[in-house]
Amino acid sequence: MNDMKRICIIGGGPGGLMTAYLLSKMANSPFSLTLFEATDRLGGKIRTLRFQERQARYEAGAAELYDYSSVGNDPLKELVEELGLSIVPIGGSSVILDEQIIANMDDVRAHLGAKACEALLSFDRSAKDMISPSEYYLGGHEAQIAVSPPASRFDALLGKVGQAAARRYIETLIHSDLATEPERTSVEYGAHNYLMNDSRYMQLYCIEGGNEQLTRELARRISADVRLNHVVTDMGRGEDGKLAVACRHQGVVREESFDIAILALPNNYLPHINFRGERLAAAMRAHHAQHDHPAHYLRITVLFDRPFWRTKLDESFFMLDRFGGCCVYDESARDPEMPYGVLGWLLGGQPALEMSDLDDAALIEAALKSLPATLGEAGPRFLEGHVHRWPAAVNAIPGGLVPRAQSLRHQPEPAGHPDLFVVGDYLYDSTLNGVLDSAEYVAEWLVSEMIRS
Repeated sequence: MNDMKRICIIGGGPGGLMTAYLLSKMANSPFSLTLFEATDRLGGKIRTLRFQERQARYEAGAAELYDYSSVGNDPLKELVEELGLSIVPIGGSSVILDEQIIANMDDVRAHLGAKACEALLSFDRSAKDMISPSEYYLGGHEAQIAVSPPASRFDALLGKVGQAAARRYIETLIHSDLATEPERTSVEYGAHNYLMNDSRYMQLYCIEGGNEQLTRELARRISADVRLNHVVTDMGRGEDGKLAVACRHQGVVREESFDIAILALPNNYLPHINFRGERLAAAMRAHHAQHDHPAHYLRITVLFDRPFWRTKLDESFFMLDRFGGCCVYDESARDPEMPYGVLGWLLGGQPALEMSDLDDAALIEAALKSLPATLGEAGPRFLEGHVHRWPAAVNAIPGGLVPRAQSLRHQPEPAGHPDLFVVGDYLYDSTLNGVLDSAEYVAEWLVSEMIRS
């Protein structure tokens, strides 16, 4: 009799690959692993591409990873090192308002005035009083005691900034990180995204050679039956008592049985799966509703013949007061050998969603026109541009209005379906660090169960 556990992971993005890797690494007994991915590639929203005109590299998806090592244990950074990958620190402090470059508090005072400077310092003190670096580090990991949704959202906190110029500065600074509007996220999450700009809370880095090196190395190290272009359509309890998973590939639907299933999918994809049985269907509807706070991204990346902006700004990124507040990455700064210049606009929230309906040419033109003249003339330097749309790619209120205990987050229906798990960054903080925390939680749980059985 074959007692080897059959496990399937649905989703070949960072969450699925991290879970597969951790299971393979932790398990002390053999198991069979199948990984279903609906598209023709692994990696999900980590995607590193190159231009056609020149072999210049850029990030089409997740642009950075968060470094918490100065505050506590940092599993993602440890994983990157374990995979033999090198990191490149990135950072930026400049906010461009009305074509004025504001890089520090002296600039705030000079360009926005003494009252705006004092209002900004007051908001900064309030945010830091609300969340310490250690509390920031713990994030959404601890179970919440609250039993009802909070009465206010982040816009209520911003409303206390009595100086309009200071409030506009804050909104420009954090909008692309929030990927939503202040009234659509929580006070805590808004404060978290403001505090990430302070190096005492966290720092940023990217992976040398492109962030997709991370998922490629994970994929290379897992032992699994990887099935690309396989779309899971149905799930439920089969006649043999195991989980039945139906999958469509090249127009043919095939059903298989598994002892354990892990859904490593974005929350907005879950309604596309038919969950059989009212109990499971109701639990998955409730799980989706708990986390149904979609936030949006739009990336516009442009190749120039040289990095003309660096005479004025020589940082890894800067914030720009266009498109509701966006982040502009100097993608070419990640590769010191590159003679060309690459800028990547990261739009977030409602502007990102609405502008996604425009064609690529219109979006590239809008990005070029958004650059202030003080940085130099962009048009004559243009070589090539690309657009990547990421609607509902992250969560505006990670964990939900009232976050649940970790066990309930990862097991939507534990009574009747203790063999069904979910993994996702939306359960924690909408970052790659968060999805690793989620994958680690499920992997450790499953390995413990395998040891007991």
